[in-house]
Amino acid sequence: MKNPLDLAALDAAVENVHRAGMPGLFAEVRDGDQVWRGAAGVADVVTGRPVTADMRHRVGSVTKTFTAAAVLQQVESGRIGLDTPIGRYLPEPVPGERGDAITVRMLINHTSGLAEYLPYAYPSLKAYPVLADTGPQSLDDHRFTRFDPAELIGMGVDAPPVGTPGGTPGVYSNTNYLLLVQILEQVTGTPAERYITRNVIERAGLRDTGFPTGPDVDGPHSRLYEAWFGMIDPPRDYSSYDMSWVGPSASLISTVSDLNRFYGLLLAGEIVGPSSLAQMRRTVPVVSQEGKVIDYGLGLHPTRAPGQGTFWGHGGTVWGGGTLAMTRADGGRRMAVAVNLQRWNGLDPSGRPKPHPIDDALATLYRVAMYG
Repeated sequence: MKNPLDLAALDAAVENVHRAGMPGLFAEVRDGDQVWRGAAGVADVVTGRPVTADMRHRVGSVTKTFTAAAVLQQVESGRIGLDTPIGRYLPEPVPGERGDAITVRMLINHTSGLAEYLPYAYPSLKAYPVLADTGPQSLDDHRFTRFDPAELIGMGVDAPPVGTPGGTPGVYSNTNYLLLVQILEQVTGTPAERYITRNVIERAGLRDTGFPTGPDVDGPHSRLYEAWFGMIDPPRDYSSYDMSWVGPSASLISTVSDLNRFYGLLLAGEIVGPSSLAQMRRTVPVVSQEGKVIDYGLGLHPTRAPGQGTFWGHGGTVWGGGTLAMTRADGGRRMAVAVNLQRWNGLDPSGRPKPHPIDDALATLYRVAMYG
């Protein structure tokens, strides 16, 4: 095909997400040498400043692919064993039988049984996943809180387990990735942010990707608007936020172009070797933070459509921002989308998120971007 991307359909799909209620979004889609970039809406609802496709963005748990790749590099060097108990590296955070039963692999694919720490770090979210009994107050209270990762890990370890080590379905938990960060630092003797920057970000030649050094996003960026299921109305700007609440499990800042480059190189075996990449694509069922069972590998999850190729990548959310980056297994088609509003769905009388026009519009954009 000489013209594999339907540029008009992509333009329309991005615009339709904005019309459905998204303040602003931007995206890049690549197919071979052809590149489409698009943006619609505003980066600031007060000034009307428009979003542009080259903006930097908090990409949330897309960071987990970077962290997983860094750990797998250490697996390749023989310093970390995928199926080695984590107590071998970290005897204190997860002591006793649990530390002997949970392996590095179980942390990466969320089958450790360790609970998510966030409802304990943010008291107004303690009732999660019962959304109607949660509230957004803690998001304001902790805007500039400097969390200690060891304390966050302790919250997750001390919370009631959500499963048995190695059991499926696993349950998605940021506690797992903060532990991975500690293991990475233990074996390399280097802060995780520095190691990931040198050995993953710079190795991939990413020019606009990095970890935050303060509460603000450097360079051109959008405001990030959080609605917390209709409880913040109008949605509040959380673009300035101390990201120690997730650290190197979800704090990365990047661009849609950099994300497409990264996943293309990763799936080509340029960031980790072919055997590590094969391990990353071995999936197990995991309950996502949205309560859906998904297939999850080692920092990657697949998306499939009938009669279409499989895409691999990751999604991510922070307070106010969302990202999805997916690349076809052969690297030929790549998509990265960033949005500046989160948890836009109100709750129905039973406390479940109500359908919103944004949902369908985003699904259409993803479909056109990946398969159109």
